[in-house]
Amino acid sequence: MAGRLPDRDIAAIRERVRIEDIVGEYVALKRAGADSLKGLCPFHDEKSPSFHVRPNHSHFHCFGCGESGDVFAFLQKIDHVGFVEAVEQMADRVGYRINYEGGGTSVQRDRGTRSRLVAANAAAHEFYVAQLSEPEAAAARNYLTERNFDGNAARHFGCGFAPGGWDTLTKHLLRKGFEIKELEAAGLSKPGRHGPMDRFHRRLLWPIRNLGGDIIGFGARRLFDDDQMTAKYINTPETVLYKKSQVLFGIDLAKRDISKSHQAVVVEGYTDVMAMHLSGVKTAVASCGTAFGDDHLTMLRRLLMDDTWMRGEIIYTFDGDEAGQAAALKAFSGDQRIAMQTYIAVAPDGQDPCELRQRSGDTVLKDLVARRVPLYEFAIRGIVEKYYDDPVRKDMSADKQVQALREAVPLVAQIKDPVHRKAYGLKLAALVGWPDEHQVVRRVGDEARRNRQGGSGPARLGRPDMLDAKVSEHPAARPNPHDPVLLPQRQVLAAALQYPALAGPVFDSLDPEAFTHPAYVAVRAAIVEGGGTAAGLGGAEWVARVSDHTDDLTLRALVSELSAEPLPVKSIDDIQRFVSGVLARTQEAWVGRQIAELKSKLQRVSSTEEPDAYMALFGDLVALEQYRKSLLARAMGNSDGFAAS
Repeated sequence: MAGRLPDRDIAAIRERVRIEDIVGEYVALKRAGADSLKGLCPFHDEKSPSFHVRPNHSHFHCFGCGESGDVFAFLQKIDHVGFVEAVEQMADRVGYRINYEGGGTSVQRDRGTRSRLVAANAAAHEFYVAQLSEPEAAAARNYLTERNFDGNAARHFGCGFAPGGWDTLTKHLLRKGFEIKELEAAGLSKPGRHGPMDRFHRRLLWPIRNLGGDIIGFGARRLFDDDQMTAKYINTPETVLYKKSQVLFGIDLAKRDISKSHQAVVVEGYTDVMAMHLSGVKTAVASCGTAFGDDHLTMLRRLLMDDTWMRGEIIYTFDGDEAGQAAALKAFSGDQRIAMQTYIAVAPDGQDPCELRQRSGDTVLKDLVARRVPLYEFAIRGIVEKYYDDPVRKDMSADKQVQALREAVPLVAQIKDPVHRKAYGLKLAALVGWPDEHQVVRRVGDEARRNRQGGSGPARLGRPDMLDAKVSEHPAARPNPHDPVLLPQRQVLAAALQYPALAGPVFDSLDPEAFTHPAYVAVRAAIVEGGGTAAGLGGAEWVARVSDHTDDLTLRALVSELSAEPLPVKSIDDIQRFVSGVLARTQEAWVGRQIAELKSKLQRVSSTEEPDAYMALFGDLVALEQYRKSLLARAMGNSDGFAAS
């Protein structure tokens, strides 16, 4: 019979264990005061950290769900163990010998407890690793070397081999002092016709560890053609330790890099994790025996500490477009805050990361991650690309444009955040090549409103020459007239209303994207609908013509305001120079945004894998930079002597 744990030993162990180290194996913690660390609570789902650890008090508390206690209480809750086992687990960790009252230091611990199952898995792993060097394991060693994994890699990831005997491991562990019920509880053995037998036979094995580094199960791959009894990959069954929906292969190796870099890369297999880590992508993990799910995501979020809007990235790698597209579309119905932080990286030609490294070396995997695409963009591109008449030139007919928009607009409308919804509406219009980007944005907005009101049916879009180009029926709020970023846009609209002949063709040729505030976009659209500056009108007649092209009273008031707003010039002779300068400033700001987008594209294109595309983008960037310099010089040259605005 086991003795009682003395209070003095419990206190001594608690004092020697650093609670922040134990909790830090499950949760990414950051400083939140002189004696406080905080992170996302592991006991309930939350988006902002309310879980605090007080190292000097050896105590934790969650202000969200109310869970609190010392390091033993944390282990009891997180690992589902009893108090005695939690104390014994920490005693083993710090090397403390417990003097059980009534039993001394040699009291045998309860068999079948979590610590015994962990010990059984550790002993099994030691056995499997030794077997990998035996002649029988030649096929396992060949499997690894054929994929460019040497002995050091095998040792680093703990690879082993299960021999062919039916009960070789079981007999070995029985000799070590374990009992049959423990081996079965750990998933190492199972009942057979003639007694207990090993669960794994003639297979290459990988140990699966939890965040604390304990081995809780194994993954096994078939090696021999005559092994047709089971699937290519099998895993430890569900046990007290091993819950497949809550474990990730490689998490013990990746957790610190995930917390440090705020990035996690999700791959599909054991060798993919090995390939990624050996290529320098040390944040790679993989689910084991099941699809990546919500519990896995929760585990990664706690490590990523993504408590701010765009902090942290989760990058999914797929070996085919269809798998990636399916995952991307599924995310639209999930937590969109997480979806905004999610990226997709699809390997070329259906290759997985292990095959990519095998054929092209380590650099290509880093490049694969670097060329990740935002999840929403990936999903939208997947729809649009189905309709390209020429996939290389990315051209499509007018009818195909309409079809693509009819399918994609409802998808974009599902994005809840209005800023991102508008951004992806503009992205959709550009991908399709639709002539009026802001019309697509309005259609997306209409669809989103129908969704909120419980409506149904896709947004209707006609051919480009039949579209209703009227200003949106839902105009934006009046812009701040003193906003320095929007000031050039405001002044150029004022110039077009007051001096249409001077603004002339340069204003009419301005790209709609040169205007970023919805109200200014609407005024510009009304000017175009009124015939543009080439209409030959001026004064009150011209202003009335523009006002007539909007029924919105707020926009009419803005048109009137702009038509009477004093321009910052000292004399009538300076008006021509001012108009030329403000047109150049507006163009320069628009070109600057194009340059930023082009630089972003360059970062996602590999100069080695796609040299032609890279050089084409680089050439466009150089040309735009030169154009921007000329616009800036024109704007500066025409601004001398003007009154301050």
